[in-house]
Amino acid sequence: METLTKDCIHCGKCTRKCSFLQKYSLDLQELARHPELAYHCFLCGQCTRVCPKGIDGREVALTLRRNRVQEAGGKVPEKGYAALLAEKKNYLFRNARKAHKKSVLFPGCNFPSFYPKTTAYLAELLAKQADMGVLFDCCGKPIAELGLNEEEGLTALKQRLSSLGVEEVVVLCPNCYHYLKPRLDIPVLSIYEKLRHLGLGNTIQEETGYLFVPCPDKASRELETTLRPFLEGQWEDVPDIPCCGLGGCAAGKEPEIAASFSAELSSRDYPNVYTYCASCAGRLSRGGVENVHHVLVDILGTGETPELTVKSLWNRAKFRF
Repeated sequence: METLTKDCIHCGKCTRKCSFLQKYSLDLQELARHPELAYHCFLCGQCTRVCPKGIDGREVALTLRRNRVQEAGGKVPEKGYAALLAEKKNYLFRNARKAHKKSVLFPGCNFPSFYPKTTAYLAELLAKQADMGVLFDCCGKPIAELGLNEEEGLTALKQRLSSLGVEEVVVLCPNCYHYLKPRLDIPVLSIYEKLRHLGLGNTIQEETGYLFVPCPDKASRELETTLRPFLEGQWEDVPDIPCCGLGGCAAGKEPEIAASFSAELSSRDYPNVYTYCASCAGRLSRGGVENVHHVLVDILGTGETPELTVKSLWNRAKFRF
């Protein structure tokens, strides 16, 4: 742990940019000494982006979590994660019935929850236009971010893909994209790459469009690059809001901070806010931000708005059955 933060110069830039660190009057080196706060971090990476020494604050928090899990005999020591573990550890809503294809759509967990009609439409479209299958599964990132060993789940996913004959995975979710791309032995493409290759999808025209970039893509903007051809007009980032509030499974520990992100965004006079993360779209909409659009929904022209009731869990479940 000391190796991760040894270059800290206590400049305070990370603290000034992070509501969590501000609340506890910590910088990254000091956070490393507080394992009891490991699950309070949103893992958004904002601290690293402003750190003049490039200290990876996300890795600091994850290492604290892993250490706590190890000390607890391989179990998550914190309360409040039982439901998530029950669903994700061996994904409860896995469905591979239509996944026996060389290329499969991998919708992830939350897009089917918030946008079930668009999920079904897209799966049917790709089946007809490209003979693609669809695999409803979890990438494993939520489990890894709780500090649990990722190898078991990742190995099982690789084996499933191999047994199904899958040679290419097409993902919708930025978390799935950034988690799976460096870990799978087969190509991982964004849905936007696939749609462009097939000549499908509408462009989104905005005189000035406002883009809420999800946490895992903020550093590299790799996924954003693949969808940019679908955006016309002038586009600007939504600045100074590091997370939608769902990042790092920290909302239950820091509900006021999580709510503040949506509150800040809703106070701004943006006619429309676009994102390419279903979790962000759902969380921000539930937090009172109006006119939140998922880029993929507009590209496909389904007109669907995010499901904001308890039905969202049922939406995910019905793709299992």
